Amino acid sequence: IVSVDCGVCGKAAREVTVSSWNNVAFCKRQANDAYFSDSCNTVVAVPLMHKNQVMGVYNLFLEEGKTVPEDVRLLFRSISEHLGIALENARLTRENMRISLMNERQMLANQIHDSLAQTLAYAKMRLTVLSDAMRHEDYPKANRYLGDVEEAVDLAYADLRDLITQYRDRINPRGLVPAIQELAKSFRKKANADVDFLNLVQDVSLTPDEEIQVFHIIQESLYNIAKHARARHVVITFDLENGQYIVNVADDGVGVQRKNDESSTMGKSFGLTIMRERAAKLEGKLIVESRPAGGTVIRLVFPQRKSEHAA
Repeated sequence: IVSVDCGVCGKAAREVTVSSWNNVAFCKRQANDAYFSDSCNTVVAVPLMHKNQVMGVYNLFLEEGKTVPEDVRLLFRSISEHLGIALENARLTRENMRISLMNERQMLANQIHDSLAQTLAYAKMRLTVLSDAMRHEDYPKANRYLGDVEEAVDLAYADLRDLITQYRDRINPRGLVPAIQELAKSFRKKANADVDFLNLVQDVSLTPDEEIQVFHIIQESLYNIAKHARARHVVITFDLENGQYIVNVADDGVGVQRKNDESSTMGKSFGLTIMRERAAKLEGKLIVESRPAGGTVIRLVFPQRKSEHAA
């Protein structure tokens, strides 16, 4: 930090000019004589500038009797501007890293709240009714509630696993499309099912948060397919029609369960609830339909951002 009262450096900062002084005694004391020869007797102070703002001062030390011509002073000013840009870029990099870290922490907190915390809260509620059923010796209900708890625990484990995976192996930095391709490849190995991904959008331009929401909706869809559908073939399509993004995840599995089949759909429907909440963050909607030929289609529809549409 340069004090405005610090001799030639203070003058350079105050007056925004290249200044020199034939006395380096104070500088020697500050630097403990580390790099001053006996013949070094002149200090030149050059203000570091960026967008007409003084960011600091840099010094050059000359031997006794040396002077700084005007053209060299102009060169020093030019160097100071480049150094100022470098310092500002370094500051912006640190600031961006700090903001990215804060956003990442907030995103992690939101995802824990949206997935793991809600799943555990649901499991806790089902444990309460399970306890009541056991107390009244209503064993059919108790078995159903126990199944709900098991589903919730499985889902919580999957949520935690996904969170760990996401923050260890981050979404592909090249964007959503490569991330979906990697997701499909991984699912193909784990679920032993054929997966096709058809990207029909020439230029996918989403915000990082939008990419994460879409990615996790597709990820949860594939998880539900692997867990419940017993599908052999899955098709993921990504399209843009009339200013609306459309994401379809279609399978040839057992289809949508009947609503009264509570024990087999509880964990799945809770996962769908989280997916619908993610769709709402995109100002979109999630639709689950049975396919005429068998299987299920999970469709995400959300609007293209106005600025992107205008571009």
